[in-house]
Amino acid sequence: MIFCVEDDESIRSLELYTLQSAGIEARGFGDGASFLAALRTQKPELVILDVMLPGESGVELLGRMKASGETCEIPVIMATARGAEYDKIQSLDLGADDYLVKPFGMLEMVSRVKAVLRRCRPKQNQEILAAGGLTVDLAEHTVMADGRRLTLTFKEYELLRLFLSHPGVAFTRERLLDSIWGGGYTGETRTVDMHIRTLRQKLGSYGGMIETVRGVGYRLERQP
Repeated sequence: MIFCVEDDESIRSLELYTLQSAGIEARGFGDGASFLAALRTQKPELVILDVMLPGESGVELLGRMKASGETCEIPVIMATARGAEYDKIQSLDLGADDYLVKPFGMLEMVSRVKAVLRRCRPKQNQEILAAGGLTVDLAEHTVMADGRRLTLTFKEYELLRLFLSHPGVAFTRERLLDSIWGGGYTGETRTVDMHIRTLRQKLGSYGGMIETVRGVGYRLERQP
């Protein structure tokens, strides 16, 4: 859903028609008051916000959006008048993601909307490994259990990452040593057992998901 905030009814209607023709849901608002009221009940994927509006200006509305924890992450494209350099700079400084200079073409508007949405949409779950309430964020290098952050050593983290990446796969102690400690490691396989024990303890109720495979090694229980 895209919100278009534009006081000129003809321009607003054209924006809505163009977006909807491109398969994008859109709602229009002629002033800041109706726009803010709608924000309280629905959060759009993106806002196209005209700078020149009756009452609060688009720049003021942008500032309110970025100051609120509920709306600060919504991407905004500002629509500015030709030559209004200060408005563009002020909008970008306040956190606008892009701007359109009036008069702009409708195809350009759709292109910019799609580009901003591609940039701003959250990354897909290839960077998140999860099993039940246990998650590993590969980008942030963090581990959470039911929303509570866990502190793991590097080797514990790497063991958990490996298990979550291959649920149901049984790893021998030798393979774990080779994968986590490196092929040049000459220590005993008991090192793996010690790290698995401390990892299970830190995972709390999720520790039981790491199963001992008798005569082989360990695996992470496959989730149904």
